[in-house]
Order: sequence, then structure tokens, then C-alpha cells
Amino acid sequence: LIEGPMAVVSWKEILLLTGLVVGCYWNSLSCGFVFDDVSVNDISLNLSTYLHKSYRPLTVFTFRLNYLFSELSAASYHLFNVVLHGIVCVLFLRVCRLFLDKTSSLVAALLFAVHPIHTEAVTGVVGRAELLSSIFLLAAFLAYTKSTGADHSIVWSPIALTVVLVAAATLCKEQGITVVGICCVYEVFVAQGFTFPMLLDTLRQVLQGKDGFPYAVLQTLLKLIVLVISTLLLVIIRVQVIQSQLPVFTRFDNPAAVSPTPTRQLTFNYLLPVNAWLLLNPSELCCDWTMGTIPLVESLLDLRNLATLTFYSFLGFLAYHSLRYKHSSAKTVVMALSFIVLPFIPASNLFFPVGFVVAERVLYVPSMGFCVLVAHGFKFVSHKGHMKKMSWLMIGILLTTHAVKTFNRNWDWESEYTLFTSALKVNKNNAKLWNNVGHALENQNNYARALRYFLQATRVQPDDIGAHMNVGRTYKNLNKSKEAEDAYLVAKSLMPQIIPGKKYATRVAPNHLNVYINLANLIRANESRLEEADQLYRQAISMRPDFKQAYISRGELLLKMNKLTEARDAYLRALELDRTNADLWYNLAIVNIEMKDPSEALKNFNHALELNPRHKLALFNSALLMQESGEPKFWPEANRRFLTYVEEEPEDANGYFNLGMLAMDANENAAAERWMRKAISLQAGFRSALFNLALLFSQSKREVDALPVLDELLRHHPEHIKGLILKGDILMNHKKDTRGAKTCFERILRMDPTNVQGKHNLCVVYFEERDLPRAEQCLEETLALAPNEEYVRRHLSIVRSKMAAMSAAGQPLTSAEGATAAAEEEDLEGVAVDQSESLDSSQSDKQTKGKSTKEIKDIEKKRAAALKRLEEIERILSGD
Repeated sequence: LIEGPMAVVSWKEILLLTGLVVGCYWNSLSCGFVFDDVSVNDISLNLSTYLHKSYRPLTVFTFRLNYLFSELSAASYHLFNVVLHGIVCVLFLRVCRLFLDKTSSLVAALLFAVHPIHTEAVTGVVGRAELLSSIFLLAAFLAYTKSTGADHSIVWSPIALTVVLVAAATLCKEQGITVVGICCVYEVFVAQGFTFPMLLDTLRQVLQGKDGFPYAVLQTLLKLIVLVISTLLLVIIRVQVIQSQLPVFTRFDNPAAVSPTPTRQLTFNYLLPVNAWLLLNPSELCCDWTMGTIPLVESLLDLRNLATLTFYSFLGFLAYHSLRYKHSSAKTVVMALSFIVLPFIPASNLFFPVGFVVAERVLYVPSMGFCVLVAHGFKFVSHKGHMKKMSWLMIGILLTTHAVKTFNRNWDWESEYTLFTSALKVNKNNAKLWNNVGHALENQNNYARALRYFLQATRVQPDDIGAHMNVGRTYKNLNKSKEAEDAYLVAKSLMPQIIPGKKYATRVAPNHLNVYINLANLIRANESRLEEADQLYRQAISMRPDFKQAYISRGELLLKMNKLTEARDAYLRALELDRTNADLWYNLAIVNIEMKDPSEALKNFNHALELNPRHKLALFNSALLMQESGEPKFWPEANRRFLTYVEEEPEDANGYFNLGMLAMDANENAAAERWMRKAISLQAGFRSALFNLALLFSQSKREVDALPVLDELLRHHPEHIKGLILKGDILMNHKKDTRGAKTCFERILRMDPTNVQGKHNLCVVYFEERDLPRAEQCLEETLALAPNEEYVRRHLSIVRSKMAAMSAAGQPLTSAEGATAAAEEEDLEGVAVDQSESLDSSQSDKQTKGKSTKEIKDIEKKRAAALKRLEEIERILSGD
């Protein structure tokens, strides 16, 4: 792959490394998205920054590639990581060949390939940032090693390539920039062959004016200046991208970061030997080392300080001997130390706090230096004749045990439950782990078991606000409102308290503010506590004026309290914070509907659909608003939106019902019948769909087809008065079944004795049966119920005139044949049922309340049609 016999990596070695990587990590393909991996869902689709405002666009790009080819199939993401780890192992072998012999370098690469500390970086999907950054880091270093020509001149093209690769490494993960430091160490102590005493001597001579800088030193300085300036530019650009904002961490993420002196310094220094021990003995690995995992070192008398002293002593010993001498062993050690120390500095907490105490994945690059040291030690031991076999046996056992540990550790990442329960075996003092096991059980709807873990989290860390919130939420899921409220109140009591008249600043984790939202959402179920809930929302807003969710929740509450203007203002304030939130525009449109402003509501529905063209509720309600407007110009767009809605919700009968209603409005009877039948097939006994399908048949002169539909309607809804009226009308006027019609109208009156329409139509039945006295009595009773209905008064007058004429002619006033007698002529007709029934509130909570202008106009049309029919009846009777 490169020039020089010691630097060549053979295909056999590549196959050996990749085979070993596959053997150790093939079972990771069975793992899902766990822990931080859940952010991949958003990364793949939307985001370029993730995990504490880190800017890692190249890593994000690979996630998007994964999504492009396999969407959210976890196996493809894990496979990609395994491939990247194999590439890193090959590049690392190539780097080792610069400092070690062929055998020792292969031992270092094999140890790196199987080391269990890497499972978090390889099997954890978000660990890809480490893998990608390492590839570019190693490539940048290899490029830089070619920047010195055979005549010791500067070769600029490798330096330019190094700068590009450093930028790429940094765009994968921030620590990639530390390769510049590794290149500087290589240039000074390996390429130029300086030792620390030589550097001091040269500097002393220059300061004393005895001599200028040697040419070799000037060349070195020039190369390093170029690297440093490039590094500074990268840092400046990155700071500008994240707008100079440092991530916010809480004391639960890193307790030592908010501890006083000397606790902070003692603890952070103690973490160095802890990390070193994980490299030496990776037998107890844990996915989360935050909170109380590692107790604070609060005193100089703490025995753990001995571990810190031992670590620094050993590190100092190695550094002293490697920087003092020029032989190849010293160069190997100094480069191993540079790979251990420099990439770890950003995560060390020594210069600035980070959001974790220990993180195994950040040891991915430092472990390279560790593996070089182990291989270098193996080289010395194996060259001693009596130790050769023993050293090979030991390295074989080490590689085997590490490979087995890695393979077994992968199974811990199979699911969140397995991952966090394995972590609890290592550490029971981390409340976050108890919470995460609870979350895993909660996701399985196993609330009773989840509650036990959440409660244990509160016992391990009594001041953990999130744990008490979890307890409250779980009690709520178990329908234990009182216990839920008590838990939320405990969490609320742990929040910083507002002191009236005093200004002060404090840091609050954004998710902890949800305690106000959760508590308010809980108590607002009680109508008498709505004002109390509103006070909680306002308190959350006072603590964080840009708390969007508080405005959204408060807007919903104010809408419930019928404070429409305040609800509108709350949503408008939320939109100032986020104008790209389709849900906010939708909620504002609902407020507009309640405020009787349909045009503004439609505008806001349209805003929501511009942001999310498949926003289901906006599609449905905007189409419904267009349908109810009574404006035919809106119907095609309403139809398109309902069609899009049923694509999104193919099992929701309401969408098909409204498509049927639109088709009825447009006199497209075939389409209307098809949509109504589809709605009924999805929702048996769909009240409004059954009635309107029967009505459609009745209006289309298909009364016989309407009857079975009405029978089904009345089987599911025997109290459906309009259905009974329509059925009675069809039986009497089209089937000449006065007995069946009479049964329908009598059922109506049993349910509602004051129903004028049913009462009047029963009177018509009596008239059809030629029972004029009973018809007269019935109409008198109807007139008493509706004294202002002129058609009832006219019908009563007609019946009485008929009775007078028959009495004068000596005819009997009651037919002997009664109900079975066929009417000799069509004298009276019942008042027809209303021509349609809209989807009522019992069918869907999507329906807006109140009658639209179209409905009012339709009612007037129906009333006019009914009066016209009465005029025809009068004309027939006058002729008689």
C-alpha cells in the first residue's frame, strides 16, 4: 500500500484484520437503535447538529446515506459501523509500521481490532463519529509523514492534503483536530530527531545570541506554523457555525463540574486513572458513567488519590525517558503517548467541562496509543529467549479473551432494556440507569415494573427532578392521579424557587421545566382547577420566556376556558418563537374557528399545510371548512384534501364519509354511493353514513334500495328519529304500507312525544286510513304542540272540511277497511325529512361546532320545499 518494506500492509494482513473484526462484531447486526442512537431518527431526516450542539455534518451525511438506502433498518447502520472499524484497523496497522516492526505492529492492530472498549463506538450507532473521525485522523497523519523530502526539504502537497483531512476529521467529530498536535510531536521528535534536552539547548543558545536558529529548526517552525494557523481557522469557523454557544450541562451529567475547589480538581484528575484502568481491564463496561457512578473525591486524604499519583508517576516516567533519548524505542513511546494524551484532552474535563464523567467511546483513538505501548512491550519481552513462548501465549490469551468479551458485550446493545440492565450490574448508584430501564419498560407499556425502577432512581438520587417526573408520569399512566400529582409536586419543589422582588440567574435543564407542563396537564382535567393549571403554565413561561411548549399548552387550556383572545395571543407568541411549526398554525386555526372567523382559520390551516402538506388534522378540518362554506369554488380543493387525508388515514371512515357528502353536494351520486359504502365498511353502524346513503337513494328514486340501509341504521341506532321519519315516508308514499309507516311514527312519539314532524306524519297515516275523526284529533294535538306552524292549521282545516262534506253526503267518517284500505286519492302527504344529516359530534372530534351558513341555507331550502308540497296537497283537496 505504501513504499518501504516495513510500511507495506499485505492483503493477508488486511483479510486477517477484517475477518477478526467481522468475527467480533457480526452479532451487532442484530442490535437495534438504543440510548443515544434514537437521535439517528432525526439526524437521518432533518438535522446537521446533534448531541449537545456538536457540528458533525460528515457524520450526519453518512446517516442520511443509510436512510436513503434502508431508511431506519438498524442492521444497515450497524453494518456500516463494522466496515468503518475494519478500515480504521487497516489504517492503524499502516501507522504502526512507522514505529514498530512487522510482527509488533500486527499485534497492536489485532489488539485494537478486538479491544472491548470499542463496543460503544462500533456497536453504538452514534459512535460512528469516532470511527469516521479516526479514519481521517489517521489519514491526515499518514499524509503529514510524507511532508519531508529525501533532501530534507518541505513537500507542501502532503501538508495541504493534511489540512484538508484534518478539516474532514473535525467535521466528523471535534477531537479530529487533535491530529495537528500529533503531527507536531512527530515532526519535532521523530522526523527531525530532536530530544527535549536538544530543544532546550537550542533555545538557550538563541536567547543568549550565540547562534541563530538552525535551518532544520526553521523548516520545522514553518511547517508547524502552517498547521497551527490552519487549526486556528478551523476552530474559528466551527465556533461561528455553532454561534459561540457552549452546550449546557447539569450537575447530574457531570457532578464534579459544579463542585468547589479542590473537589473539582481532585475528581477530574482521578478520572484519568479510571480511564486508564478501563483500557487495561475492560471487564466492567457501562454505557453511562454520569451522576453518582464515580463518587466525588472531596479530600486529599481520599485513598483514590494514590491511583492519581501512580498514574501521573508512570506517565511522567514514560514521557521523561521517551523525550530524553533519540533511539527508536523512545520515538515509539513518544508517539504512543501523543496518541493517548492529545486526542483525550478535549474529553478530559481538565480544561473545560464536558457533559459526561467517563465515556468509553472517547477512548477509541487513545486506545491506539495504548495498543502501541502493549505491542512495544511485547516486542521487548518476546526477544528474550526464555520469555518468547510465554509472551506469545500471553498475547494469544489476551486477544482471545478480548475477542470473546467484545462479542458478548455486543449482545448488551441488543435493546435498551438489555443495555441498561447490564449497566446496573456494574453500577447501582447511577439514577440515570434506573430511569433508563424504567423508560425501556414504559415503552413496552409495562408501567407497573417501570414504576419500581423510577422509584429506585428517586431513592438513589433524591434530588433528581427527572426521576420524580418519571414517577408522576407513570402513576398517571396507571390512572393514579393523586399519586402522580404528589410526585410532580416533589419535582416542582426541587426546581429553583422564584423569590419575589429579587433578581438572580440560575441554570435549569430545559426538560425539567416540563414538570410545570405535566402537572398543569394533570390537574386541568378537573374543571375547578383550570385557573391553577394556567398559573403553572405562566410560571414556566416566567422562568423561560422562550418555552414554546408552555405557550402551546396554555393556548389549549385557554381555548378550553373559552378565553379565545388570550388563547390566540398565546399561539401567536409561540409562532414568534417557531414559525415553522405546522401544529401551531393548526391550533391557531382552531381558535379562529371558535372565534367565528372561518376565513382566518382557512389561512392558518393553509400555513400549516405549506409547512407539512400531509398534516392530517389540517387536511381534514380545512377541507371540512371549505365544504361547509357553501361555496362550490372550494369543493375541488376540499375533495383533493380529503383524498390526501384518506391516503394518510386509510382506516378512518370519517374521511370517506365527507368525500361522499361532497359528492352529494355536487350531484355525483355514483361517487357519493361509493364513498358512503366505503365509510360503512370501515365503521359498522356509521350513523351519518347510513342515513345519508339512504337519503341519497330516496332522492335518486331508489326508495327500495334505501329501505335495507335504513333497517341497518335503525338496528344500530333504534332511536334515530330522522331515519324513522324517512323510512315511514317511503313505506307510506312508495310502498303503500301504512301499517309499517304507522309503526315508525309511533316509535318516534314514544321516544319524543313532542316531536311535531312525527306527530304530523302519524296524522297523515290516520287520514290515509280514512279515520278522519282520529286524524282531526291528532292534528289538533299537533297544533297544540306547534301553534305557529301554518301547514298544520291548514291541514286541520282540510280534514274538517272533508268531514263536513262527508257528513252532509251521509257517508261514514271512518273506513270500514281501516288501515288496509288503499287510498282512493292522494289527499295528504307527510312532511319530508331533512335532506341530509351532517357528521355529528358523536362521530368525530374533528367536527367544528355550530351550524354553518350553508346548513342554514339548506334548512331554508328544505322548509320551502316542504311548504311547496303542502300547497300541492291543498290544490288536490280543492279539486276534490
